[in-house]
Amino acid sequence: MISITDKVQCCGCNACGDICGYNAITFVTDMEGFWYPEIAKDKCTDCGLCEKVCPIINIKELKKNDLEKPDCYAAKHKNLEVVFDSTSGGLFSALAEKMYKEGGYVGGAIYDENFDVHHYISNSKQDLVRLRSSKYQQSNLIGFYDQVRKILKAGEKVLVCGCPCQMAALRAFLKKDHENLIIVDFICRGINSPWVNRKYRESLEKKYRSAIVWEKAKNKELGWRNLTRKFCFVDGRKVYITKDESLFNRGYLHTNAFCRPSCYSCQFKGFPRMADITLADFWRIEKVDKSMDDNLGTSLVMLNSKKGQIYYETIQQKIKSVEVPFESALAGNPALVKPLGPPKINREEFFKDLQNSDFMAVANKYFPFVPSKKQYLKKLISGYWYICKSLQFRIRPFCQFICYNFLRKNIKTNKANTGYLIPTPYTVIQIGKKANVQLNARLSVGAKKFRKSKLETRLLIDDGGTLIINGRFVFGYGSDIEVFNGGQLLIGGILGGGTNMNTTIICAERIEIGGHVMMGRNITIRDNNGGHYLSQQGYKNTRSVVIGNHVWLCEGCTIMPGVKIGDGAIVGAHAVVYANVPAYSLVLGNPAKVVQTDIFWKY
Repeated sequence: MISITDKVQCCGCNACGDICGYNAITFVTDMEGFWYPEIAKDKCTDCGLCEKVCPIINIKELKKNDLEKPDCYAAKHKNLEVVFDSTSGGLFSALAEKMYKEGGYVGGAIYDENFDVHHYISNSKQDLVRLRSSKYQQSNLIGFYDQVRKILKAGEKVLVCGCPCQMAALRAFLKKDHENLIIVDFICRGINSPWVNRKYRESLEKKYRSAIVWEKAKNKELGWRNLTRKFCFVDGRKVYITKDESLFNRGYLHTNAFCRPSCYSCQFKGFPRMADITLADFWRIEKVDKSMDDNLGTSLVMLNSKKGQIYYETIQQKIKSVEVPFESALAGNPALVKPLGPPKINREEFFKDLQNSDFMAVANKYFPFVPSKKQYLKKLISGYWYICKSLQFRIRPFCQFICYNFLRKNIKTNKANTGYLIPTPYTVIQIGKKANVQLNARLSVGAKKFRKSKLETRLLIDDGGTLIINGRFVFGYGSDIEVFNGGQLLIGGILGGGTNMNTTIICAERIEIGGHVMMGRNITIRDNNGGHYLSQQGYKNTRSVVIGNHVWLCEGCTIMPGVKIGDGAIVGAHAVVYANVPAYSLVLGNPAKVVQTDIFWKY
C-alpha cells in the first residue's frame, strides 16, 4: 500500500484514489493546502495497485517515448480572439478544436464556483472557454482517471492536458497506450498551493471591499510579458495586477515560497517527455523569430511522439507554425530540465503566519518589494542614460533640465525614482513660480522619432496651475500642453503612457488621465471652451475631464469638456466625444456613439 512518510514523495496526482476498488484511499489536506493519500487499513486488501499507478515510484518505467529529442515549433492560433483569451499562443485551443470536430472528448483543469481547480472532461466545445488558460494552482483529479478510462474503452477519442506528473500518472493508470488518446502536458515550474491562492483572493476582496467573480491569469490587455492577472469584482470593477505589482507572483516566481514539496525535487523534468505533445510559453521568442512576437503570447510546441507529430499536422490550417532549433526551446525555459529552487524564505514560518493573517501582510513580511543593490544600480544607470540620450548632450536642454529639476522649489521631483522633467531639444517650457508641479515619475517632453526634427513642443503651467505625474509619461514632439491658473492636470499609473505627435491638452479646471493611456497623432483634450459663453440654462465654460486606465485614443479624436471615458475604452479616429464613454466600449463618429461593447485591446 501507499505510505507517505516524506511529502516530497507525493505529487498529489490522485491516481491512487481512482485505482482503489475498495474505497480505502481518501485525501487529506494539510496546513499548506496540499492533499495526500490516507489509507483506511480496515478496507485495504494490500493489492498493491496504488503503488503501481504512482508516477514517482514508477518514474523509470514511465519515462519513455518514441522520440528522445522532440521536434520544436513556435506557434500561435490564427484567431486573435483565441490568442487574447489564452495563456500563451492558443495552441491548446487548436488541439482541442480538432478533437471536438472529430466528436472526441477534451479534458483539462477548470475553476469551480469557489475558484478551486479540478479536472473535467466532456465532448462539448462550449467547455473550451473554461478549459483554456493556466490556473496556476494544483488541480484535483479525483474520479478523472476513471472517467478517461471508461471513455476510451467505449472507443471514443480523447485529448487530455495536465501537469507532467498528472499525465505520467494517467499513463500508469491506463497501463497501456491507446491509439485514440492524445496526452498533452506543459512545462511546469512548480504548482502552487490552492489554499495560498484562496488567501490571496480573500486579501484582494478585503482590499477592494467586493467579492471576486472572475479572474484570468496572464491577461493580455497589458501585454503577455507583464504577466498580468485580471480580477473582476461583483461591484463591476476590473483590477489588473502586473508581475511588478503582484506579491503573489513575487512569492511564486522570485521566492519559490508556496509550491508543493515534491516540486523542489521534481522527477518529471528532462527527456524523453512522457506526453505526446508539450506546450509552454515561448520565452525569448523575439531572439529566435521576431515575426512570431507581438507580445500577445507565442506557444512553444514540443512533439515527443509519432502520434503527437501526426496530430499536430492536422491543425496546421488553424495555426501559424515555425520550426525552431531544439536549443532555442531550452534557452527560455530552464524549468524544462531543472526542478524548482529551494524556498528563499522560512517556508514553515510563512505558512504558520498565514494561518491567522491576511496574505498581503504576511507577504510584505517575507518577500516585500525591496530591490537588490544590483537591481537598484541597474535602474539608476538606465534612468540617467535615458536622460542623457533625451538631452542629446546639448547645452540648452541641459540647462532646462538643471533649472526645472534642481533650482525651482515649486517643482517637486522624486529623484529616487528618477522622477525628473526631461526636455528634448526644441522644447519650450514655461512654468510659473507659483505653479505646483509634482513629478513622482519621469516626464519626457518633446520625445521624437526623428532626432534632428525641429518641431517645437510646448509645456505651459501658469501660476496657480497644477501638474502631477504619477507614472512615466511622454509628451510627444509637436505637442501643446497648457495648464491655466486653477487648472489641474493629473497623469499616470504604474505602466505609464504617452502622447504622439501634435497632441493638444488645454486645462482650465481638471483633467485626469489614467495609467497606460495610449494616444494617436493630433489628439485634442480640453476641459474648457476658451472663455466663450452661451445663453443656455446650465451652461458651464469649464467641466472636468476624466480618462480612465488603459484607454486608446485614436488619431485625430477630440475629447470635449465634461467627458468621462471608462477603463479600457477605445475612441475611434476623428471621433468627437461630447458624452461619457462606457468602459470597454468602442465609440466612433461626430458626435461619438457606442458601436461595440465588451471590447478588449493590447498596445
